[in-house]
Amino acid sequence: MTKQKIKEMIVVEGKHDSSTLRAYFDCDTIETGGDQLSAQTLERIKKAQQERGVIVFTDPDSPGEHIRRQIKAAVPQAKHAFIPKEKARTTKKVGVEHARKEDLWRALEQRVTFIEHNESLAWSDFIDFGFVGNKALRHGVCERLGIGPCNAKTCFRRLNEMNVTKEDLLEILEEKL
Repeated sequence: MTKQKIKEMIVVEGKHDSSTLRAYFDCDTIETGGDQLSAQTLERIKKAQQERGVIVFTDPDSPGEHIRRQIKAAVPQAKHAFIPKEKARTTKKVGVEHARKEDLWRALEQRVTFIEHNESLAWSDFIDFGFVGNKALRHGVCERLGIGPCNAKTCFRRLNEMNVTKEDLLEILEEKL
């Protein structure tokens, strides 16, 4: 059976994440070494972005989000893949390395690129949709868009970075998440 080829370099946190991805896909990875992102690793990511493109695929936890934000600030044109926490968890741990092949592939297929912050969606519209204080609704929309579950502030920012409009959200919500 031929493995699916992924052109971009995939940025992960550790060697177990790399091993899991390489077991399922024909891909190359850059490991951050946990939540410590060195200047040398960041330069490697920048170079990889110029040569092949990168997909940031960190764990769905606080350290993973911290790394993602650092990379996004340094390499804004990087793509991002998100896996839901419940799809990457054991009884004691959470991480990319624990996910099934199908879930990893879905996350990689739904990768997104964020654009410079603009206001395609107004905060008042975001509130009117009921996203503030409704975690289930927010997470459903985030999952549908492949941007990972997040709090209201981060969700609003990511939606704007993806240039999602009020009309786009109406369409998504009509699909009955």
